[in-house]
Amino acid sequence: MPAKTLEFHFDFGSPTAYLAATQVQRIADDTGATLVWHPMLLGGVFKATGNASPVSVPAKGAWMNADIPRWARRWGVPYQRNPFFPINTLTLMRGAAGLLLRQPGDFQRYADAVWHAMWVAPRNLGDAAELAAVLQAAGFDPAAFLALVGDAEVKAALVANTEASVARGVFGAPTCFVGDTLFFGQDRLDFVREALAAA
Repeated sequence: MPAKTLEFHFDFGSPTAYLAATQVQRIADDTGATLVWHPMLLGGVFKATGNASPVSVPAKGAWMNADIPRWARRWGVPYQRNPFFPINTLTLMRGAAGLLLRQPGDFQRYADAVWHAMWVAPRNLGDAAELAAVLQAAGFDPAAFLALVGDAEVKAALVANTEASVARGVFGAPTCFVGDTLFFGQDRLDFVREALAAA
């Protein structure tokens, strides 16, 4: 791994991961760091760590529903609450892991399409037909995508990624690492930038 690296551990199902994803490339560029995308299955992380989605606590969920749009306004990025949230992101995250493994040049186009369909112009990506339409519009062959996410090596890669995240202390998304230092949440990106600037 390059000497100065920003590792971004994420799941498309997290709106705060979406917010952070709009910022991390700029932070990496500004600090001369290499951005490394690390897809993981947030449900697997929760299970392994005894954590749960913030929306499982009604008062916290209500607070987050107000706070997330504030961050979007601060950064000038589009955001709409997805009425289908939460969805099972297993297929989406296998797609991310598979593209990074097999077709890394196509990953960013895929990630942009999924983030957009989750948190900008919300679609039900838990529905196979909806996902196929989003993929096709982004220039992907839905049949080839299904073959990719069904591949045993791709499935194993996502499991390994998730286990590696947990082993390093990850308990939720988004999580960034600068070296061995963990930063959790989109509201800690100033600390990520400082750590990279000092690295």
